[in-house]
Amino acid sequence: MHYQNERTYGCRISDAWTFRGLKAVILENELVRVTVLADKGADIFEFVHKPSDTDFMWRTPWGVRDPSKWVPTSGWGNGLWHDVYEGGWQTIAPTGGSPMSYMGAEIGQHNESAIMPWDCQVLEDTLERVSAKFWVRTYRTPFWIEKTLSLEQGSPVLTIEETVVNEAEEAAECVWGQHIALGSPFLSPACRLDVPATGFFVPGDEDEEQGGEKRLKQGQGGAWPKAVDPRGRAVDLQAFPPKSVGVADYCVITGLSEGWYALTNTERGVGFAFVYPKETYPYLWFWQVFGGGKGWPWYRRNYNVGLEPFSSLANGRPEPGKKARTAVTMKAGERRTATMRAVAYKSKTGVSRVTTTGKVTVRR
Repeated sequence: MHYQNERTYGCRISDAWTFRGLKAVILENELVRVTVLADKGADIFEFVHKPSDTDFMWRTPWGVRDPSKWVPTSGWGNGLWHDVYEGGWQTIAPTGGSPMSYMGAEIGQHNESAIMPWDCQVLEDTLERVSAKFWVRTYRTPFWIEKTLSLEQGSPVLTIEETVVNEAEEAAECVWGQHIALGSPFLSPACRLDVPATGFFVPGDEDEEQGGEKRLKQGQGGAWPKAVDPRGRAVDLQAFPPKSVGVADYCVITGLSEGWYALTNTERGVGFAFVYPKETYPYLWFWQVFGGGKGWPWYRRNYNVGLEPFSSLANGRPEPGKKARTAVTMKAGERRTATMRAVAYKSKTGVSRVTTTGKVTVRR
């Protein structure tokens, strides 16, 4: 039985939904609608700006799949992630990156919490505010992860409070981040990226996802946003080429004075901003697929970017030229919490700042 309010105005929330067999939770108000796949990583697979009918989240060519309805053809660590990756936004912890061995356990790409079902509970359900809590306990790693999502009446700001806990009775490494992928039709060559960064580098790691022509010269670093392509030609990392260029790549944005970024479609006049504690997430992963990605899994079908704040580099690797691992070592029983906000806003000129409360200042 369900005894939730069924309002058609103001803030609304319901966990009485399924999408392609997966339990879904919907939070919305007058301005935004957010849908969470509780049964698959508590992924935010839909973030819609209602006045402009814009869904910022990217969707993979195969979309949402129910892992319980089929059997993978192999136990391949990369494939297990991609087989059920619908795009959108995942919490990644306590490992992020390519398949690896974690303290003796075999872990696939970006696993394991992102492909597990999470429990959920509606915490608040009023006209003025709604919130839901999601939580999971991983099984190959010793972590408890929880997050609470909240919306307030008349506000385009989704607040996320997320916590990771090392439940082991020994220290354990953690790579923790927000795997946010944005796509067309919101993403287009009319988009502009604003981020208060000073630098970037291209790790040049071997990555079978990025097969085909690269957008960027591998191994380079420099002042944001001025990069070069493999032929030495200038690349403006704030700008977005059309799908027809057929390139894909990955770099890491660094030297942030504040923890935020904003992606604005200057033709549609709408944008997506994300604000987060840079002390928790000092690295901003920037995944770029503009009709590139030859062969599996993209087969040149994609036009999307990932703008992903992380605690560490992939698999906790050291920064280029350094030896110290970037993974966070958490003590036995240690708990870490981060408060973040995702914002839908209107602008045709970009953004000069996003405050920690989610207030967006439009560029003039």
